[in-house]
Amino acid sequence: MAFPPGLAFPTQHLLIGHAPGPGTSWVPGRRREQGLCLGSGVEGAFRGDTAAVEKTGKILTEFLRFYEDQYGVALFNSMRHEIEGTGAPQAQLLWRKVPLDERIIFSGNLFQYQEDNKKWRNRFSLVPHNYGLVLYENKVAYERQVPPRAVINSAGYKILTSVDQYLELVGNSLPGTTSKSGSAPILKCPTQFPLILWHPSARHYYFCMMTEAEQDKWHAVLQDCIRHCNNGIPENSKVEGPAFTDAIRMYRQSKELYGTWEMLCGNEVQILSNLVMEELGPELKAELAPRLKGKPQERQRQWIQISDAVYRMVYEQAKARFEAVLSKLQLARPAMEAAIRTDMDQIITSKEHLASKIRAFILPKAEVCVRNHVQPYIPSILEALMVPTSQGFTEVRDVFFKEVTDMNLNVINEGGADKLGEYMEKLSQLASHPLKMQSCYEKMEPLRLDGLQQRFDVSSTAVFKQRAQIHMREQMDNAVYTFETLLHQELGKGPTKEELCKSIQRILERVLKKYDYDSSSVRKRFFREALLQITIPFLLKKLAPTCKSELPRFQELIFEDFARFILVENTYEEVVLQTVMKDILQAVKEAAVQRKHNLYRDSMVMHNSDPNLHLLAEGAPIDWGEEYGGSGGDSGSPSVPEAAPLSEKRRRAKQVVSVVQDEEAGLPFEAGSEPLSPASPDSVTELRGLLARDLRAESPPPAGPLLNGAPSQESPQPVAAPEASSPPASPLRPPPPGKAADLEPPKPSDQETGEQVSSPGGRPPIHTTTEDSAGVQTEF
Repeated sequence: MAFPPGLAFPTQHLLIGHAPGPGTSWVPGRRREQGLCLGSGVEGAFRGDTAAVEKTGKILTEFLRFYEDQYGVALFNSMRHEIEGTGAPQAQLLWRKVPLDERIIFSGNLFQYQEDNKKWRNRFSLVPHNYGLVLYENKVAYERQVPPRAVINSAGYKILTSVDQYLELVGNSLPGTTSKSGSAPILKCPTQFPLILWHPSARHYYFCMMTEAEQDKWHAVLQDCIRHCNNGIPENSKVEGPAFTDAIRMYRQSKELYGTWEMLCGNEVQILSNLVMEELGPELKAELAPRLKGKPQERQRQWIQISDAVYRMVYEQAKARFEAVLSKLQLARPAMEAAIRTDMDQIITSKEHLASKIRAFILPKAEVCVRNHVQPYIPSILEALMVPTSQGFTEVRDVFFKEVTDMNLNVINEGGADKLGEYMEKLSQLASHPLKMQSCYEKMEPLRLDGLQQRFDVSSTAVFKQRAQIHMREQMDNAVYTFETLLHQELGKGPTKEELCKSIQRILERVLKKYDYDSSSVRKRFFREALLQITIPFLLKKLAPTCKSELPRFQELIFEDFARFILVENTYEEVVLQTVMKDILQAVKEAAVQRKHNLYRDSMVMHNSDPNLHLLAEGAPIDWGEEYGGSGGDSGSPSVPEAAPLSEKRRRAKQVVSVVQDEEAGLPFEAGSEPLSPASPDSVTELRGLLARDLRAESPPPAGPLLNGAPSQESPQPVAAPEASSPPASPLRPPPPGKAADLEPPKPSDQETGEQVSSPGGRPPIHTTTEDSAGVQTEF
């Protein structure tokens, strides 16, 4: 049974390795001992860390055994699905087969807190198409291709908008370190508008803005980064992905941990690191907390540094072990596929025989449990899910309608097809626009399962919110791409301005009908998956005391040759799923029959009314700027021939820089990054004075590699030689030709600890991220 990516179950784990992994930074002035950065009060805390390392290896070994078992099952299920297929309704909207790369989602300046010198520094920041937050010393450093100070992968992070929230989380993470009233907190923010990236194990990042509007804008952008980085397991992975998520679930259930798990975030190695960290964390904390010395704030800082250093070593060890096992399985895959093809019918027959025996054993107990503890709550859970989700999809429809209608009005008022390329270039990136999509995503925030979360062991609704938001983005991009394809076909007829406007309106109505159908299908599938995700762990936990101990006796029913493809535990879960599935399907069907929230009935099958539409999608991707005249945004530069790839990248980057900023005035952060006065690092007056200065741009000092994004220890600067500052021009404007725009920003590491820093030799080349058919990021 493969649950949808992004939804999972709980556990608690953590670990220690011997040597620092690449990207680990040591806090200046602290002693490095046994691969960890420790304060003087905890010297020797890890002199006996051999036991911790051994436990780490034991956890990884145990999990990877589950993964190897699940790999064979997932491979069999995938091949069986290819042969038998499913009756899922055919989507009406098209999807992009070639994702939109080489675009910058957002760029601007913000203040970052430097933990080594406890100062706030102005940083030029941008978010490329792979949704990693890239931090440069300043705008000049970016334009001169100086390597960035840090690239943050935000998988597993949470955004906090107040210092009080952060201090509460930090205080809870290390009991006994609550600050006394009147004492200085661990962090002070010089403005009322902070944004803090918090992670339960990795290092934290502190930013602040000057206005609430800037805070809201960056909050939307960073939330989009987190949403995409969290969705790190490729959805088009039909074997490795399901095998991994099922192994996570089986491992947790072996520890008697059921329900959703918030830290199923990022790619496989990041998730595995979170798994280990949760188990070892409490032991690490219990051992080290009494040895931490100093004031409560200092002990909190020490614990954050230790946790981050341990997490990095966990990541490196987990990565090496996981990749070794995956490589071994991929080598064995051809032989396994050959065996499955040869014995497919016998394997299916054997599995059905096993399922019938397990069903006869557990069905009476399972039906009673479903009838008494699950069935009465399905309608209320479904209603709680339907309201915000349907509102969000309705908002997607409204935003799409508004954007196309506005474009049509602009075509009427501003000269027909002459500006069409520019308008369509912007529309094609609508699904990637964090601010325009924010009103859709916000509809999911009210989702609550009041009174049901404790009953069904749902630790948080965040996994459901994020999954629905990803579906919203996919459907928006599908609607936009279908509109692009149909409009491009219409333009081949050479319409007049009046004919073009009528065609745009007609195509819009046509796409909206397709969207309504696909939206209904996607939401019904999401509701079924979410209901299973909530109820199945609950049923398994209820049945475990009476059923789980009896499962080993069914092992003898499986032929030894088929043991890699049929597992008793998986078959047992499938039988349990079938006992509740009919009630879930009935509840969703009744909601559709009643036309609740514009859901379509299952009997309404919208056959492909456009037989040639999918053939249109087989053509080359549409380049609106290339075909319809220099849509290079504000630059107004002519089209660039295909023979000049770097110039083409520069042109496209210029266009996309304004994806978020085209309606915005310049950010207030336009001044240089001269350090604040040490005597008053938190002064709002000094920050405002800093922003008001118009400093002459100077060549920035060489930026050495900054491991894990921690600022390198800055040597005192002579008064006559201030740090390089950004020019007074707004950072929202695209970089000038010939500068860094001809190369994309570096992509972030998949290391959830936070950051990867490029080598000092120059900005690394861009590698296209792997994306699935809906454009959802799957790899960094």
